[in-house]
Amino acid sequence: MRPSTRARSVISALSAPGGFPAYNPLLKDRMSGASTTERQDLSLIGQFLLAMPGMSDPRFARSAILMISHGSTGAMGFILNQPVESPSFDEILKEIGLTEEAAMAYNLAQMPQVFRGGPVEQGRGFVLHSLDFGLEATARIGDIAALTATQEVLRAIAKGRGPERSIVLLGYAGWSGGQVEDEIIANGWLSVPATHQLLFDTPWDEIYSAALASLGVSEALLSSEAGHA
Repeated sequence: MRPSTRARSVISALSAPGGFPAYNPLLKDRMSGASTTERQDLSLIGQFLLAMPGMSDPRFARSAILMISHGSTGAMGFILNQPVESPSFDEILKEIGLTEEAAMAYNLAQMPQVFRGGPVEQGRGFVLHSLDFGLEATARIGDIAALTATQEVLRAIAKGRGPERSIVLLGYAGWSGGQVEDEIIANGWLSVPATHQLLFDTPWDEIYSAALASLGVSEALLSSEAGHA
């Protein structure tokens, strides 16, 4: 579960004090009329990016991405509604040599679901989890969740001593500086404030529609509007 150099720097940055800013429903309009620096100051950390119906990249079709890093050098997030059948949680434990913990995992009431976090570095693993658990390497994402990318969190989960809620992610979604802002302006994404309920209490196949509903928007209406854009 060792993250890449880029991912480690992102996790380090996430550890800095201060939460994410309140959601602004005019985020796209503000980005459209802002300079490059001003656009990057409109932080997406702690927001969901929802792929618009016209998303041309099939890897992101109908995706709900939790943004964990956003700045002048780029942005990073995790897709939370693309589960994978393999590897499963216990298979991951075996793969990294935690065979004893893998056997313990079978005693869990429910093993964590594994998701495809994004197309970048899919061999790297991360655990997004509730705030009731933390290690020295754990980084908070505002007041809604935390992120840990060490084997220790996997051991804790397998032994029943981990966070109450956890999601295992393989890979991540990444953007270069200014790229995600351009995609938002081009109607590629809709930003929605993330909540604990959306992250941990909503079935993965309902996150997209539930996030839209939090804005009072239906998927059918969104598709209709996109068709007339």
